[in-house]
Amino acid sequence: MRLLRTIRFDDTDDNIFGIAAGPDEWAISGAFAFVDVDPETIEGKEKQAFRNGWLGLSNFARATFVSVADAGNDDYEQCCGQLAEHLINVYGAPGKAEAQDAAKSEIDFTADFCSNVPINTLFAVLREFDTQGAIHEEFRIIQPPTGLVHTKIWQVEDDA
Repeated sequence: MRLLRTIRFDDTDDNIFGIAAGPDEWAISGAFAFVDVDPETIEGKEKQAFRNGWLGLSNFARATFVSVADAGNDDYEQCCGQLAEHLINVYGAPGKAEAQDAAKSEIDFTADFCSNVPINTLFAVLREFDTQGAIHEEFRIIQPPTGLVHTKIWQVEDDA
């Protein structure tokens, strides 16, 4: 099975999200967190989390990038359990069974999404509200640059 893990290249996520996910957390899209958000009032770091944030499953914070990784049954069960508990504690799921079903559905979507994708494939997400307020997601593969030639953009000179 394959799932997604957060990846951090630098500390940018600390500056753009209210709380940034740590590196190497299991992750999902997490769009459900914005279902009841008014598109007209979302702003700042919450808007950035909506537009471009994956949801890490350790601290339920956001990351800009995720990478496809191998996962075992224990990882799957851990992800489902953590998410189910989060759905109960934060979103008021009506019961443990309902939370577990919803969590399993989210994790299964992620596993299906990753099933035919090579390990270490890097993804970003772009979310938007449509005119009726529904959320649309676009998942983008981030390709490393090839044949990149670095160019000098400035020169340091002595004051003399």
